[in-house]
Amino acid sequence: MPEISRFRGITIHIYYGDHNPPHFHAIYGKDKAVFRIDTLEKIEGKIPKIQELLVVKWAYINRKELFNAWEAIITKKQQPEKIKPLK
Repeated sequence: MPEISRFRGITIHIYYGDHNPPHFHAIYGKDKAVFRIDTLEKIEGKIPKIQELLVVKWAYINRKELFNAWEAIITKKQQPEKIKPLK
């Protein structure tokens, strides 16, 4: 379960062997949510609203890098490059 990024107590992961549509997992403490990369829609789970907004902002800024990470992990079974945290 490669960690793609970490910022403000939130970790972002994409899991090997995961399913379409391309998505990522955001974890904040015991809370977890799953977001589509293309639409940034939350498709599963729950995290506090402020952290959800931070995740969506970060994903919007780094959408191309997220698609590249998905491709590396799912298609090529490779460790992706880390993506810059939200400043």
